[in-house]
Amino acid sequence: MSTRSPVPQVTSHPARPRPAAPQPTGHGVQLAEISQAGDRTFRFLAGGSGVLIIALVAFVGIFLLALALPSLLQDRDNFLFSRSWTVVGDELRFGIAGLLWTTVLSSVVAMIIAVPVAIGVALFLTQYLPRRFSGPLSFVIDLLAAVPSIIFGLWGLTVLGPFLRPVGLWVSGHLGFIPLFRAEIDPSSSVFVASVVLAIMILPIITAISRDVFTQTPRDQIEAALALGATRWEVIRSAVLPYGRSGVVSASMLGLGRALGETVAVLIILSQAAPGSAFTPSIFAGGETFASKIANNASEFDTPSKTGAFIAAGLVLFVVTFVVNALARIVATRGTARS
Repeated sequence: MSTRSPVPQVTSHPARPRPAAPQPTGHGVQLAEISQAGDRTFRFLAGGSGVLIIALVAFVGIFLLALALPSLLQDRDNFLFSRSWTVVGDELRFGIAGLLWTTVLSSVVAMIIAVPVAIGVALFLTQYLPRRFSGPLSFVIDLLAAVPSIIFGLWGLTVLGPFLRPVGLWVSGHLGFIPLFRAEIDPSSSVFVASVVLAIMILPIITAISRDVFTQTPRDQIEAALALGATRWEVIRSAVLPYGRSGVVSASMLGLGRALGETVAVLIILSQAAPGSAFTPSIFAGGETFASKIANNASEFDTPSKTGAFIAAGLVLFVVTFVVNALARIVATRGTARS
């Protein structure tokens, strides 16, 4: 006789109610309110700071335009394409072609010298030199940015200029048939020497930013290249440089903006050059940049029309520098988005 085992009865238990979330006590409510108030305060201060910077830039641009416009309307010459500068009494004949050429030429030559050296130094500090040595050397290079401009100018005039004089004579002697390298004055006080000084001045900026970008290269990319048998140079070419391309470009543009606005060092070096009667595009000639022209003639700001002529030159320099820095920001943003 078989016996069936009793089938267990499944009894449904009512769902247990979830415990209610603990309500904040009076002390917790106060902490939450303080945190929210701090967030609102920080948001207001951050937003206000951003608006203030935009307002300051707009104010400077409007200020320069308002003071320069009357002189621009009285100008009897072509402001953009003329190289003359005569602001005597009511006679206003001035143009920025010569100033723009000297400013751009000295800055571009400085970039040609500084950018390869800065990239090489940054790669040496981050990829070749041991960390215990790269730190102190990086600190020494960064200290170059703290040297005053007048020191660079005096050093360039008294030491670097005579040292580079044979180089300038050799280049002009062999390549003088090209207008860019034609000898016009003593090379020791020419645009060439001013460009070398500018290159040394912007070198710490480009080196520091490039070094930081190269340091942030993903380690797995470097190790993957090494695992495939790549040499150190192949790792740099395939992993480090592509990753830091946008940062290097941005650093170069920031250095260019610094070179465009340099005043004292360029003024000291180029003020020793004998002014020529005719314009020449050579780097072995004298000239004036926007900044040096304004600084050298600051004592002549005695009438509003004369002052407005120099402010108009400053307005062009402001626009050029602003565009250069804006391009640097765009390049950095695109590089960050791609990475």
